[in-house]
Amino acid sequence: MDELQTCMREILEEKPLRLILSKPKDKSAECKKIVVRRLKNGYQAEKFIGKQVFHENMEAEALAAYIGRLLPQEFRQLNAFAQEGEFSVSFTKKGEPKFSRVKGKTAAPVQEEHNREKRYLIKEGQVIEPLVDMGVFTADGRVAASMQDKYRQINRFIEVVDDVISKQAITALKVIDFGCGKGYLTFLLYYYLVEIRHIDVTMVGVDLKKEVMENCQAAADRYGYRGLRFACGDIRTYEPGFRPDMVVSLHACDTATDYVLYHAVRWKAKMIFSMPCCQHELNGQMESESLPILTRYGLLKENAAALFTDALRGNLLIRSGYKVQMLDIVNPLNTPKNRLIRGVRGSVSAAARQKAEEEVLGLMKDFHLTPTLYTLLEKQEEEAGVE
Repeated sequence: MDELQTCMREILEEKPLRLILSKPKDKSAECKKIVVRRLKNGYQAEKFIGKQVFHENMEAEALAAYIGRLLPQEFRQLNAFAQEGEFSVSFTKKGEPKFSRVKGKTAAPVQEEHNREKRYLIKEGQVIEPLVDMGVFTADGRVAASMQDKYRQINRFIEVVDDVISKQAITALKVIDFGCGKGYLTFLLYYYLVEIRHIDVTMVGVDLKKEVMENCQAAADRYGYRGLRFACGDIRTYEPGFRPDMVVSLHACDTATDYVLYHAVRWKAKMIFSMPCCQHELNGQMESESLPILTRYGLLKENAAALFTDALRGNLLIRSGYKVQMLDIVNPLNTPKNRLIRGVRGSVSAAARQKAEEEVLGLMKDFHLTPTLYTLLEKQEEEAGVE
């Protein structure tokens, strides 16, 4: 494979901005594609398995070894994009590499991940009042020098929403944002839906603090956001007076997230975007006779409890008819809690629902768990007369 090594050296010397591994050697393999993007400090690989995406970060020096493990053992095609051109490596049936290079051909999608202004949905150069008030934009619509990270983070959240919205023909949308706080993301989500996607939006931001909600409402009135209002209410009991199409929550603490998801399922919301926070409940319940190693060390137990909590939530949403993804997302409010649960109501087979439920019951039994979301959904089904 000396020829392949020579090709790879030439590609990597150009410090590619993006690489795509495709055409799996085993056509029945779960992973059909891997996209590797250059970040500010290293690279990030996105592995696509069915509807799920798994991320792996690596230093630049590790890229060659990463590609070497996959090509040609698992994939038979590599496309790489750099500032100076586009490269491709493919393999014949005999396993011989074919290398090609097109100088000067650099497609738009290969811009560096940390510098993708042309792809941002919330674009610089426009005077967006909430962003000006937040200090992210200057008065003339430019990104403040100290707010570049927050600007990228905001756009990342909007991209996650747009990935669902852009695939549907939506003309009207009813939205609830639970635990909206000062409304930073509420305002920007409303702006995106109304000004960019041109959707007729009815949206309510809900939080416990009355004075904060009054200030948010005054700001919405000042911005002319007629379809947006704010209400003081408890996530556990709040009723919006309409059936929401989308339910959003960023950092609803501990079991508050369970109530958010419960309401979304109860209302049969079409879309759910929930970023959990402080998953303490199961940490206090976890015990295991077969795997005590996971509960012996306090820090590791806490981490395991957080993973179990969101895994159970994801499966309970699948059981309820949602297609679910767990996404790592840089949080717009600059906190380390950055896992987002994205659920889209759709056609989920009876077999998939049953498997999801069996996995939930198995984990609950093995670790003696009784998660709030499970209890709420079970009670709802009992009251509805569902067996």
